[in-house]
Formats: sequence, structure tokens, C-alpha cells
Amino acid sequence: MKTILIAAALGGIFALSSCSNEEPPAEKPLRTVDVIAAEKKPVDRGSVITGEVRARVQTDLSFRVSGKITERLVDVGARVKTGQLLARMDPEEQKADLDVALANLQSAEAQQTQAQLTFDRQQSLFKTQVTSRSAVDKAQETLLTTQGAVRSAQAQLDTARDALSYTELRADADGVITARNVEVGQVAQAAQLVFTLAHDGPRDAVFDVYESLFLERDVDNLVNVSLLSDPTRSVAAPVREISPTIDPDNGTIRVKVGLNGDLTMPLGAPVSGHFRFRQVDAIELPWSAMTSQDGRPAVWLVDPQSAEVAMRRIEVADYETGQFVVAEGLNPGDLVVTGGTKFLRTGEKVAYEKGQAQ
Repeated sequence: MKTILIAAALGGIFALSSCSNEEPPAEKPLRTVDVIAAEKKPVDRGSVITGEVRARVQTDLSFRVSGKITERLVDVGARVKTGQLLARMDPEEQKADLDVALANLQSAEAQQTQAQLTFDRQQSLFKTQVTSRSAVDKAQETLLTTQGAVRSAQAQLDTARDALSYTELRADADGVITARNVEVGQVAQAAQLVFTLAHDGPRDAVFDVYESLFLERDVDNLVNVSLLSDPTRSVAAPVREISPTIDPDNGTIRVKVGLNGDLTMPLGAPVSGHFRFRQVDAIELPWSAMTSQDGRPAVWLVDPQSAEVAMRRIEVADYETGQFVVAEGLNPGDLVVTGGTKFLRTGEKVAYEKGQAQ
């Protein structure tokens, strides 16, 4: 029994001796992060919106009478001159009305001639005391009635001639046809849109802008407009008109930017407009710095004394391409983590390059 106890004691001593010789576990290396020092500086903020080049003056052309369209002489993109014939409708009904008006005028003129002869005869007889004064007055009244009938018939004839001319649709200015809404054989109603004519002359870049762009922001009057197909073709143009009403369908405001007589941008070409806000002093950070705390924007900060990280909630003033602008929550000089934010824990020590914080 003593032998067993002595052996067990020696085994325990050897085990304790071996444990005391083991090295302590190595410390886990610090996580390396990228940081940037928050700095207030002038920020040139803005927003890029897509629009379209349009003529400053644009006319919707339509027939003034109803009828069946028998001929269409131009198509979209055609360049037209003032007075050029664009389309024609069947004029048979208007020609019939013109014939009736002409016949009515001829009848009225015949009656007027007869009334004039009667009046002249009655005047001659009255001078010789052969007829009465009442007969002369009656003849004069008939003459005046027939003269009024002639004027009315003449007006109806002029109206019929105008109606016949309305069966031909002509351009009211030099320009380009930008839209067509009818086909040959179609029955068009009076005032129905047939063509849209963009007049030659100044052009605008037209943008449908969300009203939030102009809320509580001081937007610069100059907009950088460039072709989507060729961004190198651009022009800095002033805002010419801002619609006072909001489109109820999409909640946008129509903004027209005058292209200053620049005709190198073709009608209908899609363009981008860079609307710039006036410079303000603000803290701007890259998107990689943003995280979330309880569903609200936040960033990780590094304590320069202890190298420990902590999360801080912020208010974002604006989201831009590649970066965002901080409204509240940061002070100049704060060290913000911009890279390596995944898996960070509050109070965790990190490593970073001192030069990044400068």
C-alpha cells in the first residue's frame, strides 16, 4: 500500500513540474484598421440629373375642322419652313359648304338689286306725286333688309372659305417636327394634336427635378450640362425657369436651363445636368466609414490615447457619389475608422498608422 501511495505522489510531482515548464499563451495581435481625421472643409456638393434638349419655343399643330386625313407630307425629324404644307384632310364637306354659301350670296345680291331698283322707282314716283311716302319708306326698308342679307351671306362665304383652308395644315414657323400623332385614313377631330413643331432658335435643357433638391438648399444658378453620348461636350448654362407648381404624378418640378445659343446639342438628345449647391464647411467621409447602430447611421471612432474603438451615432446631411456629408455627431479631429470596420467590438484595441490620422 505504501508503495502505491509513494508512486502516486511522485507522479503528481512530475505532472506539476511539467505544467510549470509550459509557456503562457501568446497574446492575440491587434486588429489593423484604416482611420481618417475628421476635418471641416469647404464641400462642393451637388446632384446629377438626367434631362433632354428641347426647343425653347414649341408648337402643337392641329386642324381646326374635323375630317378624314388623306395625305401626310412630313414625318418626325423633318425640317420645315414657314407655310409649308404638312398634311391634308378630305375637303368635300367644306367644298359643299362653300358652294352653298356662294349660292346664298348670289341670291342675296339678286334680291338686293331688285330692292334697289324698286326703291329708285318709288323715289322717282314720289317726286311727281304719283306714289305715297309710305310706299317709299317700305321700299327703303326692303332695300336695307336685302343689304343686310348680302353682308350676312358674304360673311358666311368667308367662313366657308376659311373652313376649306383649314383642311390643309401648314407650319407656322421654321423648325423641326418632333412628334406625330396621326396616320393617313384616320379621322381627326378639330384641335386634335397632329404634329409638334420645335421652332428654330434658342434651346433649353429640361429637367424634372425632385422638389427636395431645392428644400433648405442654396442651389447655384449655373448648371453643368453635358451630352450622355459624349460627356466631353458640355456647357455651363444658367437656370432660366423653375416651374412654380409640382407635377402631381411624380412629385417633380420642371427646371429649364438655357443653353446660351449652343446649337451643338441636338434636339431630343439626353443630357446630364450637374446641379451644384453653394459651398459650405462640413465634414465629408467615404462610404466605407458608415455603419449602423439601432438602424441609424453611425461610425467607429478610435481613442488616440487608449487605441480603443467606440461607436457613435451621427446625422447625415447629404449622400453623394462615393462619400457622405455629416451634419451632427462628429467634431474636427475625431479619428474615424474607414477600413476594417467589420467584426469590431466596443472597447476593442486596434492598430492604425499614425500618418493616416494627420
